Amino acid sequence: MASKYTFIYDGECPFCNHFAELLEIKSEITNIKILDGRKNLTLINSLLEKGYDLDKGAILLKDEKIFHGSEAINTICKQIKNPSSSLLFVLSRVFKSNKRTKILFPLLVRARRFALISKGISTSIV
Repeated sequence: MASKYTFIYDGECPFCNHFAELLEIKSEITNIKILDGRKNLTLINSLLEKGYDLDKGAILLKDEKIFHGSEAINTICKQIKNPSSSLLFVLSRVFKSNKRTKILFPLLVRARRFALISKGISTSIV
């Protein structure tokens, strides 16, 4: 039986938004649900109580497992096989490597914060 995935991202972040759109439309992952964390505050609060802060990175639920931040991006990118987008192809190849993901992920978090602050939006979800 195939695993079911739920990818939770910050809907106000332009980078997160674009990645989520690519996942939904171009990744060919059929068993994934994409959720904007800002529109699912009950879920975000329950994850925060468990120590998973969306402000520190995307969250991926895979069956009963929770992946956060770089692990979430790395895990979902490993599921992307034949993306129909050249950008998603490049992103999936870069972030399939655990080492590259751990090195690059802090830069993504900073870019997200900068983008939100420049738009006048709070970086904190809850």
